[in-house]
Amino acid sequence: MDGDDWSGVPRSHAASGLDELLAVMARLRAPGGCPWDAEQTHASLAPYAIEEAHELAEAIEAAAGDPAADAHLREELGDVLLQVVFHADIARVEGRFDVDDVARTLIEKLRRRHPHVFADTEVEGVGEVVANWDAIKRAEKPERESAFDGIPASLPALARAQKLLGRAQRAGLEPALEPLGAPATEPEEDASAHDAEAHLGRALLAMVRRASADGLDAERALRGATRELERELREREAAVPGATGRVQL
Repeated sequence: MDGDDWSGVPRSHAASGLDELLAVMARLRAPGGCPWDAEQTHASLAPYAIEEAHELAEAIEAAAGDPAADAHLREELGDVLLQVVFHADIARVEGRFDVDDVARTLIEKLRRRHPHVFADTEVEGVGEVVANWDAIKRAEKPERESAFDGIPASLPALARAQKLLGRAQRAGLEPALEPLGAPATEPEEDASAHDAEAHLGRALLAMVRRASADGLDAERALRGATRELERELREREAAVPGATGRVQL
């Protein structure tokens, strides 16, 4: 198949891995290719992008300090890259933009947001880099009226809370939460289920705030603890004769 033209994306022996990936994607979605790939849209693929991002995060945590896990990490990075290539090919076929436009837009953003690297801006430390990034981003998006615009509602609850608190801190806003280190108070005995849930939510927010103050990632911490719990439960399950398969799914 070398030298063939796959829907306008040529392939040759000299093509890089990315060039060949684009050619494979175009072939999959071209007439005579894969019917499933051909009928996908940006909207239909959105859930897969979210799922692949979570799987990548899990692979990154599993690969920390373990060279043997690199193959898994490489695979998950490929799955995320597939989402970018898939969406870009949909837009290419529709005549809107292609993957090169995506790359050039990203290059322009990286250059614009790193004036200390690509221009003559001088910074002292990471703090100034972050402050400049925020200022440049605000200038790029004048339609955003609040410091909290642009935080995805679909983020996991802990991650969204930490993002919100981080924005509040950088905006000089102090949220009215329990003081750091203060034990969560118990709800009244006659509190309604709604009141008890609201109290739990505030206590969780206070814990997320403490994680941020300590430089910790609350979402990652909970995922790690949950993995340990699952490992422990699986070991206990395996140690009990007949326990496996007892719960009907």
